[in-house]
Amino acid sequence: MSKNTLLLVFILLLTSFVSDAQIPTKWRGPHGNGIYDETGLLKEWPASGPEIIWHFDDLGEGFSSPVFANDMIYITGGKDNEGYVIVLDKNGKLLWEESYGKEFFESYPGVRSSPTVVGNLLYIYSGYGVLTCMDAKDGSLKWRKDMLNDFDGRNIQWGVTETVVVDGDRVFVTPGGKRNNVVALNRFNGDVIWSSEGKGELSAYCTPLVVELPARKLLVTHTADHLIGLDAADGKLLWSYPHTNRWAVHPNTPIYEAGGIFCFSGYGQGGEKLELSADGSSVKEVWKSEKLDSRIGGMVMVDGYLYGSGDNAREWRCVDWKTGEEKYASKDLTKGTLIYADEMLYCYSERGELALVKTTPEKFDVISQTKVELGSAQHWAHPVINDGKLYVRHGNVLIAYKIK
Repeated sequence: MSKNTLLLVFILLLTSFVSDAQIPTKWRGPHGNGIYDETGLLKEWPASGPEIIWHFDDLGEGFSSPVFANDMIYITGGKDNEGYVIVLDKNGKLLWEESYGKEFFESYPGVRSSPTVVGNLLYIYSGYGVLTCMDAKDGSLKWRKDMLNDFDGRNIQWGVTETVVVDGDRVFVTPGGKRNNVVALNRFNGDVIWSSEGKGELSAYCTPLVVELPARKLLVTHTADHLIGLDAADGKLLWSYPHTNRWAVHPNTPIYEAGGIFCFSGYGQGGEKLELSADGSSVKEVWKSEKLDSRIGGMVMVDGYLYGSGDNAREWRCVDWKTGEEKYASKDLTKGTLIYADEMLYCYSERGELALVKTTPEKFDVISQTKVELGSAQHWAHPVINDGKLYVRHGNVLIAYKIK
């Protein structure tokens, strides 16, 4: 091989490495929609459940999920009224932890948001609305913004629960102020790039969704009484759609697929599928269902069908993405969260049931089931799949299961 060829190969490998290192982590998996791309996973678990490879027992209180970057595991935990970024190696060994300040220890105490990591920078948004940028190698402070006090925001009843979204040089945040409703900050220094009035409503526990269309990028998120669509370039409000519920709790990131957006929340509100115009400047309702009222569990869209569990309607449901037609409703498992990988649903119920369910519109087909016995408090954190392992956070414990 010639020197020129070797040089070209080296440059391509280096470019690939740098590009991968700059891909932001997301809540709910690499695509932010609960879909994981891993293959070769077990289609049935042992009778006693999947093997526990390791567990880390000192996270502190909270409901966040782990993210994976720089060959490390990043997660957050609450201890003594402070929030900590906790970093483990792939074997569950503690590498370091660093406080990012006061955390939410009122109703349902503990951390809410997952960290977002991009290369050597990490972003964490506290339950009190303080956004902190840290060095992802050691947790040292880069910059900090009080998004509520500095951007005329007000906190919400159960504390901010937004995992911030990074896109290019921007980090998007929802202070929920009347003037500064949603903002885009320079992710390297925290300077304001744009500020949008949106609908002037409080934030609503929602992690935003970035939708890339041929005409523009959209930023879609819930505020207290509306789903809103902003132009991600300048923050201009393009459209809004009324969507409220009893407590203005909208923690589920909307789902986007082929020009359609599904927004949904609990307390019997349910969900609506909206159709975006070609340039993303408007929406119209396609169908709605009060039964698709997941409060905090999320849903997934697989092969033309939506899967998820309800709140008032506590059944696990499957509906046709195009028409909203219900395919099944099942009470075989208590309501909870779910993710998808390799033809299977991974369902984690509020009672700690962990189930492997075949992805089919024919029936809620539970193949294997076990119980999460380790940990504390509510079973609310969303599971994560990485490198053939299923990660489940239950309060102060992170568990790594072998699923490959």
